[in-house]
Amino acid sequence: MSFTDLPAPTAPFRDARYAPRRLEIEHRPGGEIVLTNPTPYDTRFQTMTAALEHWAMKTPSRVWLAERSGGGWRTITYAEAREQITAIAGYLLGMGVVRAEPLLILAHNGIDHALIAYAAMSQRMPIAPVSPQYGLMGANPARLGRALEVLKPACVYTDDAALFAEGLSAPGLSGLPVIASKNPRPRDIPFSQVLKGSPDVATARPIDAAKYLLTSGSTGHPKAVICTHANVCINSAQITACFHDPDPPVMVNSAPWSHSLGANSILHNTLHRGGTLYIDHGAPVASRFGETVQNLKEISPTYQNMVPAGWMLFVEALEKDKALAKRFFARVRLLQYGGAALGQAVADRIEAVALKTVGEKISFGSGYGATETGPTATNIHWHNDRMGLIGLPLPGTSVRLMPEAGKLDFRVKGPQVTPGYLGHPEASARAFDDQGFYVIGDAARFVDPDDPAQGMIFDGRLSENFKLASGTFVGVGDIRIGAVGAIGGAVTDAIVCGEGRESVGLLLYPRPGMRRPEIAVAVRAGIEAYNSRVRGSGARVARALVLPDGPDAASGEITDKGYVAQALARTRRGEALVRLFAEPPPFDVLTF
Repeated sequence: MSFTDLPAPTAPFRDARYAPRRLEIEHRPGGEIVLTNPTPYDTRFQTMTAALEHWAMKTPSRVWLAERSGGGWRTITYAEAREQITAIAGYLLGMGVVRAEPLLILAHNGIDHALIAYAAMSQRMPIAPVSPQYGLMGANPARLGRALEVLKPACVYTDDAALFAEGLSAPGLSGLPVIASKNPRPRDIPFSQVLKGSPDVATARPIDAAKYLLTSGSTGHPKAVICTHANVCINSAQITACFHDPDPPVMVNSAPWSHSLGANSILHNTLHRGGTLYIDHGAPVASRFGETVQNLKEISPTYQNMVPAGWMLFVEALEKDKALAKRFFARVRLLQYGGAALGQAVADRIEAVALKTVGEKISFGSGYGATETGPTATNIHWHNDRMGLIGLPLPGTSVRLMPEAGKLDFRVKGPQVTPGYLGHPEASARAFDDQGFYVIGDAARFVDPDDPAQGMIFDGRLSENFKLASGTFVGVGDIRIGAVGAIGGAVTDAIVCGEGRESVGLLLYPRPGMRRPEIAVAVRAGIEAYNSRVRGSGARVARALVLPDGPDAASGEITDKGYVAQALARTRRGEALVRLFAEPPPFDVLTF
């Protein structure tokens, strides 16, 4: 039997090296359910540089980080990283900036970024990496201004003082010392100078704040989540305990370090396991995804994480390029998506290429949580090719499911959960329920209510969902995933609309470069197919309008994690929203 003859449902999975699944279930009065994973996890590393010290001694010549430099790669080994981090730590101490106020990081992912971040954290100085979008030319200055009001930094690091000149001129940064890797201004401190500091040993404790990570701030009032050394390190240990895998991971990843997925689940998890991270400066948009493809033509990862928009682009590249598919599937053991749900059709296409290339399916995983939960509270830790699952609790984590309005309100308790928000004791207290569970504000449901061990499915962001004029509840996540998946590659995402109206409508982001008539045909066929499969006015799409352009990152319409901020996008696209529901429908509004 050839690879192409293997039936997908019965084809074997490549061994992802998962540990056995374990789950304790407690049923409480009123329909409440508590799920707990009793699997033990390693507690050796509880400060951000503890794992670095270990791997620098055990595997000093192994590459920790690599980034593009000309036609090749700039690399840094574990031993080199330890040496440079201790030198930077000594320089920061000599500057007198090491204190409770954070080191603000206004930079893209990069080796220098990682080195100065870990140096500051090693000395009990928190870091505050903000989205690069905040400081680029043309960005809304109010977003950075609000962040600075919350963070009150003591010092600034930037990878390029010219690129971020506008952000660095913000009033809240006036008079602060600035360390710059490229294009330092006359008063800035060159990063090359910082590397000449006298080495100093780490003094951080597990209870110390390692970093402050901003929530999205879609309401205009961002909060800074306190991530202690123990929160971040234990979350990496919990994820590691989901596997029986002694080999260090190799990753190619672009998730920004201003968010917990990229900074904690990718960057620090690589360090925790002594792996190698190839820093990808591509992005999950058509204009910048070519760099990601080029990187994956050169590097065969063992683990690959992308947002759904990235996988949608990558599957087309895999289907067209046999050499790319051969390199990519050579040793990858696990595919992961996050930030939003991945359509089943896209995953099936990827599995089809895997079967044709290597004769095995590759397990698809996903995690779930929030910045406040480490970020990972649950994940899929068993072989899987079904999309939409959020898995089960990580080792050492409990999930409380509370019946509310016909759904199960999802709450989390575990050592990876934040103690609260910087400077906001009232908001910190409100974030937890009467039993100490963090209240995310999302809902979950079981794949099989009679067998919770089969895992959970995300059941909507309660903060994004709304009701129609009839009182019918609209689950934004399910509609968005189902409709966009049915339409296929003609659109990249959707804003689900209709609050207080008679029916549901979609504002659709077009695929760049595709002709409008072709998009309209695909939208009509896709939504008709989607509507034929759903029941109820709260799930059926009645109208659709293709927007003139894609989501605007500078305004926060799409986050740099790659998902659409639905509530903010509906506000920003107010004129299109009015047009979508106008009577009679304008010529470019599709009705169903």
